[in-house]
Amino acid sequence: MCCLFGLIDYNNTLSVRQKERILKVLSRECEARGTDATGIAYKAGDEMIIYKKPLPAHKMRFKLKGNPSVIMGHTRMTTQGSEKNNINNHPFYSEKLGFALAHNGVLYNDVTLRKTEKIPVPKIETDSYIAVQLIEKKKALNFETIKYMAEKVEGSFCFTILNKNNELFIVKGDNPMCIAHFKGYYIYASTEAILTKALKKLGLKNYKEIKIADGEILKFNTCGKITKGEFDIFKSYGFYNYPYYSYSRSKTKLTYETEYLNDLIYYGKTVGIDEETILELLDSGYDYMDIEELLYETDFYREDDLYAEI
Repeated sequence: MCCLFGLIDYNNTLSVRQKERILKVLSRECEARGTDATGIAYKAGDEMIIYKKPLPAHKMRFKLKGNPSVIMGHTRMTTQGSEKNNINNHPFYSEKLGFALAHNGVLYNDVTLRKTEKIPVPKIETDSYIAVQLIEKKKALNFETIKYMAEKVEGSFCFTILNKNNELFIVKGDNPMCIAHFKGYYIYASTEAILTKALKKLGLKNYKEIKIADGEILKFNTCGKITKGEFDIFKSYGFYNYPYYSYSRSKTKLTYETEYLNDLIYYGKTVGIDEETILELLDSGYDYMDIEELLYETDFYREDDLYAEI
């Protein structure tokens, strides 16, 4: 339960001040899916800037270097790797290939992959970092190497990847993603509810929603043009999408489901929904993602005065 967010200003439509305000409002809405850490990545000239801290978004101050055209962000709810050690927080940087990567979801075969693919154990403890290592193993970042990575990992995911040419990839597994296209720029967030609330607070209207399906890879170039790739999503999560049907779940998978349910119960309490209600929804046929979306649609999690300074 994390959140991806960001913007692509391909026509130089927005000022630096406007971008900083968008990041401020958007990231705070994304706190609905994680308050343990917040981070952004963007290009400033030839340098990839990654600014992240183990803080909720409303305690972050986004002061951009230059006027970057693409900014990708992440708010984190910790599942693996303590957020207090900042290297465990998103976005991650590939020293070998010069890209930044952020992940929404949980991967449960990272340890296995390091053994089968002969990938070294890093200092970074977060499960998401295996995605960086799998791409690095192929010595290039493109549709084919992203496809390779997406079909190797198991679990739930949506990835954003910013390359050294200032092009953004969005890689959609079974986790949500919503993209709004305005005249000259895009703004995105993990869920429609979060994006809609942020755009309303920003006073932004008249946009077109860009569709992205499970198993698709979208690449946004510096002119705003979108090209598409695909991967076999069933290789990525297999039985994960059918938890009530499978009678042969692995111990690792069962642990993942338990952690997911515990996260939902924990988050439910923060928005005034008790554990019994969540369990009743589960028993009545709602799956984990359905319940997660219902929780995000509540208006109880945020006090109005949090936005007084915006």
